[in-house]
Amino acid sequence: MSDDWGALKKTESANDKSWKLLEKTILASVNEQRRARYWGIFFKLLTFAYLIAILALFNSLIEIEKSGSRSNNYIALIEVRGMIADKESASADNIVSSLRAAFEDSKVKGIIMRINSPGGSPVQSGYVYDEIRRLRTLHPETKLYAVISDLGASGAYYIASAADQIYADKASLVGSIGITAVGYGFVGTMEKLGVERRTYISGEHKSFLDPFQPQKADETQFWQSVLDTAHHQFIASVKQGRGDRLQDKDHPELFSGLVWSGEQALPLGLIDGLGSVSSVAWDVIGEKDLVDFTVQESPLDRFSKKLGASVIDKLALYLGFQGQTFQ
Repeated sequence: MSDDWGALKKTESANDKSWKLLEKTILASVNEQRRARYWGIFFKLLTFAYLIAILALFNSLIEIEKSGSRSNNYIALIEVRGMIADKESASADNIVSSLRAAFEDSKVKGIIMRINSPGGSPVQSGYVYDEIRRLRTLHPETKLYAVISDLGASGAYYIASAADQIYADKASLVGSIGITAVGYGFVGTMEKLGVERRTYISGEHKSFLDPFQPQKADETQFWQSVLDTAHHQFIASVKQGRGDRLQDKDHPELFSGLVWSGEQALPLGLIDGLGSVSSVAWDVIGEKDLVDFTVQESPLDRFSKKLGASVIDKLALYLGFQGQTFQ
């Protein structure tokens, strides 16, 4: 009996040692995995910091190179490209910031706005127009030239008309001096579908632009008056900017919203000559060096935006929103 009891004790002791050994092995494995994970996170953060540092250095070198290339006199080039609207590259804030920097630079002997835009917000365009007029008054010795490439229409021409002179290619599209507001009417569709529109408002005309309700004659007339007022402001600004260079200010179609080629716009007085950025730089201003003053995102900003988009995509994937689009 005592021998059996002793054997049982030895067996239990051996089992305890085995379990302790197994426990130590598992704990060691868990700790090793934890350390590996921590080191992985550390090296990922280190790599990210390294990339940020490289981008910051790259951006600084670009700025140094730009400043180093600005030892002599030069022409400031400002791009007005795409839709003129808030938050776009051709927003009023970006264009005005570029203009101020160019006008205040003593080494700038002339400014060229290269325009390729269909227009956009009349508010944004009007803001730029007014600022150009103000800067020209403060710096009369620095001339501003607008050069239209493919398209300088509507709000883009609004901005151009504030310049000292406007140039375009013979095939450029110029003008479109008008205001537009586009909408749709779904009243008939709603009736066919048997859907009733219920709108609760405070103010008699609060929903006058609702596309799901019939138009009212007095509201349509009012909205037309708003557009006409903005159009008259546009016309007055063009006349003020172009002055006597407009050959026929009473031309019946000059301010009708039509667009002309550069060759047709020249005799109308909408532009001052046919030319490109290089021809204006050489033949009109008399300088060959151009420095880009356009406000642009830094490489670091672009990287941050791409990184943010990547994080959102990963988060969407993790949450199960594959195939959906965030608006």
